[in-house]
Amino acid sequence: MKAKYKRVLLKISGEALAGPNGFGLDEPTISSISENIKKVTDMGVQVSIVVGGGNIWRGRSGENMDRTRADHMGMLATAINALALCSALENLEVPTRVQTAIEMRQVAEPYIRGKAIRHLDKGRVVIFGCGTGNPFMSTDTAAALRAVETEADVILLAKKVDAVYDSDPNINPNAKKYDALSFSDILSKNLGVMDSTAASLCRDNNLPILVFGLNDPVNIVRAVKGEKIGTLVNKDGKL
Repeated sequence: MKAKYKRVLLKISGEALAGPNGFGLDEPTISSISENIKKVTDMGVQVSIVVGGGNIWRGRSGENMDRTRADHMGMLATAINALALCSALENLEVPTRVQTAIEMRQVAEPYIRGKAIRHLDKGRVVIFGCGTGNPFMSTDTAAALRAVETEADVILLAKKVDAVYDSDPNINPNAKKYDALSFSDILSKNLGVMDSTAASLCRDNNLPILVFGLNDPVNIVRAVKGEKIGTLVNKDGKL
């Protein structure tokens, strides 16, 4: 089966990189994710990635800390994750570049839209670190923004759960799974797929989102091929 998309943005949470440990970086997990990203690039698909930082630091962890300072710490956590994922991909001989929204030239390129697109056109994976570079903005919003800026065909939103449900399936065994939803559904039903800023940005730019589980990293390949997995979020809420 051929790839359904030419250019994708993959959003990976920090927690996914922690594997079963729940904290820090789990090398076998990162290697498995990287192997499947390589399979996608071998299909000729252009891949960019936004990583979260929750495996190292969450902004809300700093209860007695200024929110801006706490968010800046979270951005640095995403930079660590971006470099770790870059290293794993390079070990597989996948050409990769890290671009960060906060300048740290000794370790990564600063984010420049034109340069990012040029990397993608040349078949390089581009990993975006440090979110948008702004406090009070989540990495989901960064994923939506970078996907729109680089003209991605879809956001592949890799989560702990395998799809979008009307309630938490870990708590409610009768939770209803959605195969497809509209952006309006996401916003009005408060389903917690991504924050409202990110969902609104995708809606306004008609950028579809495919939500799927990363418990099996092969799902990254399945998603790119257009197999029926997870939940598709788009303008009309139809598959």
